Amino acid sequence: MNFYIQQSIHINFLKVSGISNSSVLQIGSSGIIKPASYLYNTGGFTAPAPEASKPNGVSGGTSVTKPPSVPLT
Repeated sequence: MNFYIQQSIHINFLKVSGISNSSVLQIGSSGIIKPASYLYNTGGFTAPAPEASKPNGVSGGTSVTKPPSVPLT
């Protein structure tokens, strides 16, 4: 059975508190949304990535956070 839906959606304000990889934000109706996540080695890497360096040469358990580049309200 097929359903054909015609919609008119007006969004004045949309606040999304968080979204992560492989997330789906759906507005309106849809049939089946099949989740898909693909991982490709397009660079042909064969070894693990090197260890990440500490920001500003900081070592130990202290964390340094920088303010965002774009002002957030």
